[in-house]
Amino acid sequence: MSNGDHIDDPWSELSEASFVIGGEDQIAHTRARHSQRPSEEDGQRRLTEDWRQCLADLHIRVGTLLKADTVSFLLGAGASKEAGGPLIGEVPLELERRLINDGIAGAERPVVRQWIKCFYVAAARACSSAANVPVTREQILARRKTLANAPQPLPVNYENLLSQLHRWRAALPREGGRLRLDAAPGVALTSATIDECLRRATAGLAQLCQLPTAGSPATAFEAYKDVLRKILTRPLNLKRASIFTLNYDTLVERAADAEGVVLIDGFVGTVRRVFRPESYDHDLYFPAETTEGRVHRLDRVIHLLKLHGSITWVSEECELDNPYGIRAYGDVPQSNSPLVIYPTPAKWGESLGMPYAELLRRFSTTIVRPQCVLFVVGYGFGDDHICAIVRQALAIPSFTLVIVDPKPESEFVRHLRDRKDPRVWIFSGTTFGTFTGFVRRALPDLRDETIRREIMETHRALAGGDETNA
Repeated sequence: MSNGDHIDDPWSELSEASFVIGGEDQIAHTRARHSQRPSEEDGQRRLTEDWRQCLADLHIRVGTLLKADTVSFLLGAGASKEAGGPLIGEVPLELERRLINDGIAGAERPVVRQWIKCFYVAAARACSSAANVPVTREQILARRKTLANAPQPLPVNYENLLSQLHRWRAALPREGGRLRLDAAPGVALTSATIDECLRRATAGLAQLCQLPTAGSPATAFEAYKDVLRKILTRPLNLKRASIFTLNYDTLVERAADAEGVVLIDGFVGTVRRVFRPESYDHDLYFPAETTEGRVHRLDRVIHLLKLHGSITWVSEECELDNPYGIRAYGDVPQSNSPLVIYPTPAKWGESLGMPYAELLRRFSTTIVRPQCVLFVVGYGFGDDHICAIVRQALAIPSFTLVIVDPKPESEFVRHLRDRKDPRVWIFSGTTFGTFTGFVRRALPDLRDETIRREIMETHRALAGGDETNA
């Protein structure tokens, strides 16, 4: 908790907070002392003081992790949710409405375009239960009417849907060709139809990922700026901190711009920024003001690695000055060039291609370093390749995994809970488990941490002395 943060309702914060290390609740004692909301002023004052002391102790613990030799953050969709980011475990309704309205022309005799048929057939093929996915003309027209209300989203992981389209496209030549599949639902598609469907499906997702949205609370974006500020309070003699994100949005980049932070993001260039992963091995220094020849390390630098691509990345032809064929723009590009967005969560084959192979390799080599701490925020561990890398890191005794999730219910986390490994810290509940809650309440500013530690040690010494005198 930063100095000056006000606690409006300490009882609610304490009641909705969970902090577990190795299967043991670290705030159980404080919660037991305040199992009921206090009604008297003295009780409220004791509760507030106990909760502040609990948070101060928590800051000391997390501050120790922040001073580890290697510190990394892995952000999932939950970290962007408060800023209006879409969750793509299902087809977002706003995105489906946009696609179906563009895909049907006319009112009296509506024409269902081929690319929207392709979209729904791909959804049916990517869904384990395709009964609720419209595939015929009549069903698609009926779905458009249903979308005017508040229907249930299609139970299709959107990345799985994109993966299905990519697989169909890969089966056809670069130009021309027709794909025909007889198994229900049948499909007969040209390469041009699949290209159009992919372009619209990724462009629609990119529009939803332009964050923060107008209706999102200001605190959501402030949390991104706060996390950058707090990361940069790490001692300069330690390795640069890294932020790995599975999200396509540009919240980290926007926050870095607002805070004057330099991001080493794998791209080089000024007017034309292209992917050159060797830039991750670069660092920034500035000369001293004396003539002694010494240089100082620039303190406002963080590494950013977008493991699943970005809404600002575009695929281009590979050239000598762009060997990987990937270009980054400052905002969502207004062109028909395909966006570099990772298609699926369970895609070992696609993950071998650039730039994903290089980014995943760097993620793996970073978190397996000695004395490494990985903060995983808003991620449900639904990607097999990411889980495999984290399992590899857990084989290293000095590795610490910090999971931040309001409801960590995945099988991966359940297995970790059962092991009761003291290297696994889990923050959950609404107080600590959201991105904003964790950054505001649990992540310390290390410039205050030393002073806070001294205050806590003095407080405990005085408390012990009082007990002895009694």
